[in-house]
Amino acid sequence: MSEYRSGFVGIIGRPNAGKSTLINALAGEKLLIVSAKPQTTRDRIRVILTTDRVQLIFYDTPGIHKPLHKLGEQMNKTALNTLKLVDVVLWLVDATQPAGKGDAWVGEALKESRQPVLVVFNKSDLPPAVTPEEFLARVEAPAWPWLKISALTGAGLDQLLAALEAMVPPGPRYYPEEMITDRPESFLVSEYIREAVLSHAEEEIPHSTAVLMEEMKERPNGKIYIRASILVEKDSQKKIVIGREGRLLKAIGQQARAQIEAFLGQPVYLDLWVKTRKDWRNSLPALREFGYWDREAGD
Repeated sequence: MSEYRSGFVGIIGRPNAGKSTLINALAGEKLLIVSAKPQTTRDRIRVILTTDRVQLIFYDTPGIHKPLHKLGEQMNKTALNTLKLVDVVLWLVDATQPAGKGDAWVGEALKESRQPVLVVFNKSDLPPAVTPEEFLARVEAPAWPWLKISALTGAGLDQLLAALEAMVPPGPRYYPEEMITDRPESFLVSEYIREAVLSHAEEEIPHSTAVLMEEMKERPNGKIYIRASILVEKDSQKKIVIGREGRLLKAIGQQARAQIEAFLGQPVYLDLWVKTRKDWRNSLPALREFGYWDREAGD
């Protein structure tokens, strides 16, 4: 019998490469929110996949982008700081987009980290904008191994897992077999609410919102009571999120409640409020309060 293997895998890439979709596909259930809007993932989220041969601990990270505020700066720091914590880096590339300056910048950061890198070209079910060979030449990559997958259809995922199993070192199971994430239920619930905001709000609104969990407890009737605040940066944004006669907030609540009930397996009473927190994306105290400040990355 071969030696058991285990290791930490950091998924790095540009916004909308499909990092969260890939982790959900590997986990076999929806743990991370997804959206067509860029910069959906804001912090480092750990998801655990355990088999009889290997335990892989994946770090989903924010998409690396040009920051416009302190939140964006922290997101980039969180993504790059992950390189120090993992055994293997999985660089996820959207194969439907040509290689650009941002990809070259990511490539340079990975070369400097000196960690083993597996380049994974996602969205193989769609017409490619670039071949793997062209992309790797454009970013002047070393002789990193690569493969093609589709996180949406599942194509190539078995080969991906086999490649990662071969790259991580021999080691123990760091987490119990039944554990699939180290994040508490309250965090995942807040993310489902934020996903609903992303789905229903337009333009800049989704990026200027955060969700703050106020209360989450089970009532005697078996229903989970959840009170949460959707925070925006301007009073004008608050009016937009609420909508005329509260219609948009109601739609957000309906989508979020359905997701939360499916996740928890219990009926939920969701009590949503919209509050203004002026310019919170440029406030380090607010970023710490909302959990978007990476202590290891610093200010």
